[in-house]
Amino acid sequence: MGKPQILAINPGSTSTKIAVFNGTSPVFIQTIRHSIEELADFKIVTDQFQFRKELILKKLGEAHIRLESIKLVMGRGGLLKPVKSGVIAVNAKMIADLKHCTYGEHASNLGGLLASDIAQLLPDASAYIANPVVVDEFTDLARISGHPLFPRRSIFHALNQKAVARQHARSILRKYEELNLIVVHLGGGITVGAHHKGRVVDVNQGLDGDGPFSPERSGTLPMGDIIRACYSGKHTEKEVLKMITGKGGLVAYLDTNSAYQVEQRAADGDKYAKMIYDAMAYQVAKEVGAMGAVLAFQIDGILITGGIAHDKYFVNEITAYIHRLAPVHIYPGEDEMLALAMNGLRVLKGETEAMVYR
Repeated sequence: MGKPQILAINPGSTSTKIAVFNGTSPVFIQTIRHSIEELADFKIVTDQFQFRKELILKKLGEAHIRLESIKLVMGRGGLLKPVKSGVIAVNAKMIADLKHCTYGEHASNLGGLLASDIAQLLPDASAYIANPVVVDEFTDLARISGHPLFPRRSIFHALNQKAVARQHARSILRKYEELNLIVVHLGGGITVGAHHKGRVVDVNQGLDGDGPFSPERSGTLPMGDIIRACYSGKHTEKEVLKMITGKGGLVAYLDTNSAYQVEQRAADGDKYAKMIYDAMAYQVAKEVGAMGAVLAFQIDGILITGGIAHDKYFVNEITAYIHRLAPVHIYPGEDEMLALAMNGLRVLKGETEAMVYR
């Protein structure tokens, strides 16, 4: 099976994706599904660590992967303190922040934990994460929200956005650091980033209440109405938070988080489903316009990526609004496993030095 060098681990809420790469060539890829029943007994997501670790090792064993040949274990980065973009070595400080969910609870917190523990089982391996969701390259102006108690935060699909931006730059024989790009990630959450010569200087906080609504998230809501709902006595704090993340967006309007199902309902004549789907595209286009203003409309390209980018109808709806701003390029899907491997390979080749989490 060759000599695999990089093991990539990407934990999601109900799945764990694993892949082994020889350079950037995959030699093994598998998605391990976790049922709701299997996860029900775990109080917080990081309690699932041992359960998921054993499954990963079992699958690698069944595939006859030679673990001794792995040099890097790359985990998807979780909710940490704000960090610069790049590759970050997993250390004791990071493990503590991920394990205790110091900066928030998310399945991706397991990435660094699993990478570290599995790397310690191997004779000559190191553990890293790359471009976690908390990559922060904001300008000072971008941090101002409207009230000093609530600064804007950078939380977005940094791994995929950065990887697609670099892929596009290579395709046009340019350097990422030379370009002004707007990158649109269309997934369970939606983030739209302004990439100014290699830095994401502004992006909507796609986790819990900023920007376009998405399959599972509400995006920006009228704040006065939210506050009144909080004090109405009708909803608990947990219920309101769920309205924003988990049960917002398409789930709230149409009782599904599947953009594909909504597109099919619209195609079958469901006018309400079509209106909601079109509204989501409309809001994405508005956010693209906002990021265009951030870049003073000096835009080399608009890149649309993520799972929903496979839907030509939805992409065409967005493109109809924004095509005059800059050339639009479609990169459907999100190959986060390859992105992790590519970042790891840069470390192996000495093209970049891993940062220290402090």
